[in-house]
Amino acid sequence: MPNVEIYLTRWCPYCHRARMLLDHKGVSYTVIDVDSAPELRQLMRDRANGSHTVPQIFIGNTHVGGCDDLFALERQGQLDTLLAETSQAIN
Repeated sequence: MPNVEIYLTRWCPYCHRARMLLDHKGVSYTVIDVDSAPELRQLMRDRANGSHTVPQIFIGNTHVGGCDDLFALERQGQLDTLLAETSQAIN
């Protein structure tokens, strides 16, 4: 399974939606809560090319973007492909 990371805040409804989709697909992921750690928020911005909204989602080395981007990949049938490709690249 690929390394999936999601930068989020606990109170963000978009973060909850993104996590629900990943949970529904059975994807394991690492949660990085930027609420209490300004250095983690800055790391998120650096990795996400300046994006400062949450969630910011990474699958392997690919920056997916936010919740809407994750759901767009799912609607286009590309999320499973990205997860599979990233998983194969790791193995």
